Amino acid sequence: MSGAIPVTVITDEGERVIEVESGTILRDALLEHGFPVYGTISRVANCGGRGLCSTCTVEVEPAPEPTHWHDAAAVRFGYPRLSCCLAVEEPLTVRCLDKHVWGQVLPRRPSSR
Repeated sequence: MSGAIPVTVITDEGERVIEVESGTILRDALLEHGFPVYGTISRVANCGGRGLCSTCTVEVEPAPEPTHWHDAAAVRFGYPRLSCCLAVEEPLTVRCLDKHVWGQVLPRRPSSR
């Protein structure tokens, strides 16, 4: 793989290094390698990488400069970054976050009237 950049991915199961072509969107690379970018519901109900739903968040070191308005707000207020807004241009360490509830709506309980 020419022009490949090492990306270290940390999950609850451990750490793994993947090779990613320069310029690849981080979300796409993570999904291609089977990493948990989304939670159970957001896996099927997300914006498709348009930077709108905030469900593909990750922690990244070193943190690249933001190029998307939502990503800039995340940097400013200390929130995780959107993997759909990050292009891999240099070696990174990425932590996939626990998404059991993140971005998901829980079912309502029936009201007792």
